[in-house]
Amino acid sequence: MRLEITGLSFSYGEKLVLDNINLSVSDREIIGIAGISGGGKSTLLKLISGLYDVQHGAITIGNASTSTERRKLVSMVMQNAPLFPASIRDNITCGHDINDQTVRDACDAAQLTEWIDSLPDGLDTFVGERGSRVSGGQAQRIAIARAIAKNAPVVLLDEPTSALDAATGSAVLASLTGLTAGKTVVHVSHQIETLKGCNRILHLTEGKLYVP
Repeated sequence: MRLEITGLSFSYGEKLVLDNINLSVSDREIIGIAGISGGGKSTLLKLISGLYDVQHGAITIGNASTSTERRKLVSMVMQNAPLFPASIRDNITCGHDINDQTVRDACDAAQLTEWIDSLPDGLDTFVGERGSRVSGGQAQRIAIARAIAKNAPVVLLDEPTSALDAATGSAVLASLTGLTAGKTVVHVSHQIETLKGCNRILHLTEGKLYVP
């Protein structure tokens, strides 16, 4: 699904974070955006996803322009993916009516099945407060399975491996292929090497988006 950003500016109080951003992303295109930590990349994704309301400019996904409409069309995987104090299953379904086969398929794609099958309670295993009973890599893969199960046409990746060690990060990146296949993707990172599979890589610097 096509993503269009036109004249987008955003401020936190007096601090201008995004300055007249314009971006067109074609259906099923994979875009990388590199930039320093704290440079506005996460803010841009939160605006695209509808978590923040647009202050100036416009964002459309297909024909959806409001925050409420865009939220339905987007899956997002963030750094240090938040988990609820609930079961693995509930963290994947998030209370939505998603059948067990879809959940299982999402776990397969996120490379979770072998680990889940080794647990006495399987999908009903409690993850603890803020995911305290699972590792960082397992938490990220649960978040990826959640996004896969939602099956949204647009996927936003916000530094999904930067908090992980190299081996775990590589495994999580491999599981992302099950999430991003056939989707429109915007992947942001301060580590440009993690964006090497993107169709295009742009740079966000001092609030402005550049083509290198």
